Amino acid sequence: MFIWEGVSEFVAVAEAESFTAAAKRLGISTAQVSRQVSALESRLSTKLLYRTTRKVSVTEAGQTYYQYCRQVLDGLEEAERAMTNLQLIPKGKLRLTAPVTYGEKVIAPLVNDFILRYPELEVQLNLTNQKLDLVGGGYDLAIRLGKLEDSTMMAKRLSSRTLYVCASPGYLSTYGVPHSLSELERHNCLQGNLDYWRFQDRGKPHNVRIKGNMKCDSGWALLDAALKGIGIVQLPDYYVQPSLACGKLMSLLEHYQEADDGIWAVYPHNRHLSPKVRMLLDFLDESLS
Repeated sequence: MFIWEGVSEFVAVAEAESFTAAAKRLGISTAQVSRQVSALESRLSTKLLYRTTRKVSVTEAGQTYYQYCRQVLDGLEEAERAMTNLQLIPKGKLRLTAPVTYGEKVIAPLVNDFILRYPELEVQLNLTNQKLDLVGGGYDLAIRLGKLEDSTMMAKRLSSRTLYVCASPGYLSTYGVPHSLSELERHNCLQGNLDYWRFQDRGKPHNVRIKGNMKCDSGWALLDAALKGIGIVQLPDYYVQPSLACGKLMSLLEHYQEADDGIWAVYPHNRHLSPKVRMLLDFLDESLS
């Protein structure tokens, strides 16, 4: 229990050849240094230092003990440097999960940039639309889209996404442009996993049932169908922004556009968040904000 008591004091005295200088180096009183060294000698039943009014010198046994103690203290200093470096250079395994499409298009490229910055990391990125058990699966972090369910997890908002209703100019020239939500029932609405689209009407969320001749759980397939003029689609911005920018798709019903969804980083509740996870969080936050 008391194995370390007096060791730092003894090494400091042996190197400084002075109790006063050792005390100054350690930031404690000379009397405390003397007491600790005396207690160490008593515990070891060995004389470690010769003390005179003019000089302090190390005994032969003290020289042997000093060499071992110096190695131990050097090892402790190296351990502290290693811990400090971990705060600066993330290392080791890092496991995270993200939704498939958003993960492929946005998260994976950012994770790759993070790996380039910190090549000593070993990253496992699992892209799935299932909401995995982070604790049970050993995950450090998850990217979640939309409204979060009640959870014991911690969450950090990284960015937002916008849902667009859009169609190709060819489709609109043939079937007309809808200007109200009720007009959607006369249009071919391309359906994903849900049979309704989300809007905001007079400041309140409003869902509209839709129907059409295509149903698919792939956003890319729905986007392709919209680009080919098959129907109208509702998709997040990361699917449709390039096509909107170049005019291949036209944004519709913007007056009813729902408020932006959150894009979240979710992680197990832990007051001592590991440096590698904290640094990835900061990197994603900076990149996406």
